[in-house]
Amino acid sequence: MPFSEVRQRNRYLAQLRRAIGGRNVVLTGASSGIGRAFALQAGEAGAKLALVARSQEGLTRVREELEALGVPALAFSADLGDRGQVTKLVAELQLRLGSVDALINNAALSLRRPVDQSLDRVDDFARLVEVNYLGPVALTLGLLRAMLERNRGQIVNVSTIGVQTGAPNFAAYVASKAAMDHFARALVLELGRRCISVTTVYMPLVRTPMLDPSHIYDAWPALAADQAARRIGRALIRGPVRVAPRWTSAVELLHTLAPGLMRGAFALVHDPVHRWMDKLRPAHRGRQRPPD
Repeated sequence: MPFSEVRQRNRYLAQLRRAIGGRNVVLTGASSGIGRAFALQAGEAGAKLALVARSQEGLTRVREELEALGVPALAFSADLGDRGQVTKLVAELQLRLGSVDALINNAALSLRRPVDQSLDRVDDFARLVEVNYLGPVALTLGLLRAMLERNRGQIVNVSTIGVQTGAPNFAAYVASKAAMDHFARALVLELGRRCISVTTVYMPLVRTPMLDPSHIYDAWPALAADQAARRIGRALIRGPVRVAPRWTSAVELLHTLAPGLMRGAFALVHDPVHRWMDKLRPAHRGRQRPPD
């Protein structure tokens, strides 16, 4: 690793240590991808981690990686789409941790399918709403009481730039994320005076197992999981309302000011761009975006 990258990484970890070192941090979706990458970063920064995921096997692997670094961590297997499991998870977290300083709602399910192929599959929409919205809401509400009692805490919700830009073929996924997005916006307004920060991190494409089924994006630049995890870290360090690329915020503004223009642009470029991506896919498998 070049010296400049080592120095940048060390500076980031030092800032993260000041933000969450010695504090109780609950991280969902911790068994792979962005969650695993951030778990390792937070562990190096001295956080007291509670890892949550559906996959017990994946959780065990991540916990063993942390233990190899000399970092103990708690692991809880739970499906956020199951309300009973979320209720049990909240009780276990309260029992084992007492209170939570930071909650990172990172777990998610994705689905790429055009709406005209989903006409008889409303249950898929319901499943994504349960996992990407209602489950994280139940977990947030369950852990919020202690934050309110102490007037201190951080909540970070990992979202997608598709909520800002629109995302054809991802209606179910983006809609479920948008619901969580607006829940977070309400929390920002209600909890700001209570010294509880709420941040939404809008992620671009990230090269993780969740992206693997959408092979057409093999030709599209994507962040590495470690790069994406640093965006969560920056949210904890700075406590902003949102972490988002500038260009997606500009597109979001255009959607508001000129929705007809954006509709026309998508109609014009969507199919040709995806045909081009499909042709490039074999030569660009695994390509990642440069560090930001």
